[in-house]
Parts: sequence; C-alpha cells; structure tokens
Amino acid sequence: MQHPPLFPFPIPSPENNKRNCVIAFTTPQNYAGRLSELIQLKGWTPLWCPTVIVESTQQTISSIHHYLNPAGTHESNSLLEEFSALAFTSRTGITAFSEALSINPTPPLTPNGEILTIAALGKDAELLDRDFIGKMCENPERIRILVPPIATPSGLADALGLGQERKVLCPVPSVIGLDEPPVVPKFLEDLSKRGWIPVRLDAYETRWAGAKCAVDVVTKSEEECGFDAIVFTSTGEVEGLLKSLKEFGLDWSMVRRRCPRMVVAAHGPVTAAGAESLGVGIDVVSSNFGSFDGVVDALSHKWKSLENQES
Repeated sequence: MQHPPLFPFPIPSPENNKRNCVIAFTTPQNYAGRLSELIQLKGWTPLWCPTVIVESTQQTISSIHHYLNPAGTHESNSLLEEFSALAFTSRTGITAFSEALSINPTPPLTPNGEILTIAALGKDAELLDRDFIGKMCENPERIRILVPPIATPSGLADALGLGQERKVLCPVPSVIGLDEPPVVPKFLEDLSKRGWIPVRLDAYETRWAGAKCAVDVVTKSEEECGFDAIVFTSTGEVEGLLKSLKEFGLDWSMVRRRCPRMVVAAHGPVTAAGAESLGVGIDVVSSNFGSFDGVVDALSHKWKSLENQES
C-alpha cells in the first residue's frame, strides 16, 4: 500500500481557519513560557511537549564555583582572572552562572585588571544586565558585552575574533541520556581554529525527559492529527522526541503519515540541520533566530503564502 504524500492538499492558514489550530513544541521549561506566549499571540493554541529537561544541579553549580574562587590557598585571585572571554551559547548557561555568582561571597573579578568580554546570543544577552555585571565585578568598566550579529555558536566564534592564545571559558550543557549534538564540539573547534584556548565548563545538564513526553504527540496524531505544526528549538529536543516515540513502537515516518498536513518548524539553521541529520525533515526555518519571534513569524508566513497560492 502506498502512503499519501506529506502535503496532498494546501496547508490551511490557522489565523483564518475556522477551527482552532494547535502548535506542538518540544522546548524545555526554561524557554516554554516565551514560546507559548508568542504562539498564543498568533491566535493559536500551544501544546507543550517537552522532550528534554534542562537545569543546573548541585554538581554543575560546584563546577562553576571552581572558576569563581581562588586557585589555591595562597592565591587571592579567582581562576576567572586567567580568562579573556566568557562565551555563553544558551540562556540556561547564563542563568546557571548567575545562580553560582549569587551565592559566591565576593565578585570573582577584582576592580582592576584586563577587560573580560562576555558574549551571548540574541535575546539571551538581555540577562547580562547591570545586576549580572555587578555580581562579576565592582568595576563595570572591566566588562565588555558582545552580541554577535548572527545568533549562532559559529557566529559567536566569528565575533570573538582572533584569540592569540588567550583563554575563553565556555559554559555548556552536560548531555545525559542522549547523544551530544555536534553544536558544542564544533563551537569549541571553531574557537581553537581562531587561536583561542577554549575551556569547556559543564554548567548545567540536558537530560531526556522520558517516554511520557511523547504521549500528547502520539495521542493527538491518532485523532486525525490533532495538531497543525510542531516546533523544535534544538537538536536535543528532536532526538528526545524520537527516542520517546520508539518507546511507543513508533517512528517519525509513522507520525508524518498520520499527520500529512503537519508543518515542521525549526528555530534557526543549526536546529534544522540537526533535525535533518536525525531523519526529521524540516518545512520551515526561521531566518531571524535571535529570538523565538522568528520561528513563529516564519510559520505564519508559510501558511499565508500557501493560502495566497490557493486563492
């Protein structure tokens, strides 16, 4: 028996469709509120199906503290003083670092010394506010904030420029129960190629959320596909969903056949490439991936374009 094509009919526009459209998304809790609100602003209904758990732990906070405290009993300066840059590739990394700073007795940087460049992607940089800088150093002039024009880890490496054998601290996730996506290893490699000495810091954990995370996707797909789109914001989320589907005896091709009208959206080209490498085809990729507005707008634009073609 031949299966029907993925899109046998024009995809309806949710904003003008009579029924309420449902947008599934696999984002972890720390990002869920932002994306859910943007989905609702479009008049759609969010269906949160987190496939990974992202959070700091006592162990990861302790790992961060290692760099906030003096190197030894006879040292007065923290290990962070040895670094010229601090590069965050995620919002969670900043939050975890800030949490460790909050329980540190004194700022890790002395008022006098070389400038430390702190880099973050897109809207994540909003967390590098006056409070964060104050926790880092009493003298804000020692801190330089860098936000790359292209909100990807490779864009961040480009923006940092030539390292000239200087050290850069990279707070990244420790991946548990899933294969580590190539994003972080490639980022560290890119920094090395530019002459930096990258030091990996496992600042938080990314863990598979378990089989239960696919329940809503499985149930909705059995209801003649009770959702119109699914949004992925990281490669780990894609792998987490695939692993959960397997627990139910399903794979991605089965979900696609059950949901021929479903649009699969990715937050930026990095997530899209990761999804494709796992066998999950992507229909919509946000070109503005500095925030989740981009992927939601791209999804809206996709439906409007198809509606115009139909008319």
